[in-house]
Amino acid sequence: MNLESPKISLSKSADEIFDFLSNVKNFEELMPENISKFHLLEKDKFIFALTGMPEIILQKKIEEAPNRIVLGAAGGKLDFTLKANITSIEANKTEVQLSFTGNFNPMMAMMIKGPISKFIETLVTNIPKSIQ
Repeated sequence: MNLESPKISLSKSADEIFDFLSNVKNFEELMPENISKFHLLEKDKFIFALTGMPEIILQKKIEEAPNRIVLGAAGGKLDFTLKANITSIEANKTEVQLSFTGNFNPMMAMMIKGPISKFIETLVTNIPKSIQ
């Protein structure tokens, strides 16, 4: 299953956005309002839960400054990645898009497609509000 958030444009450099998203602690600020748990486990690993959903552990897997950051599931039954694609348009204008890739059986994919789409859309929408 492959899902993409809408692209957003920011009046920031690609380096500023990359630095913000590289610090996984900043993902706490991007989470939806129905977050029930967020804890930094290690420098590049965190656990979070949304109300009524199981806990998910994400770990930074790849950094390609200033264009891409890949977070992946760290343990658990679900195998997926969350990628932040950062594209510099001008010196202080950058586009960001999140993409989610996971291997799920058809029934599971059907159940989680809507919530995951909304989740990554919320994350990307909260970037301009959170980055200073």
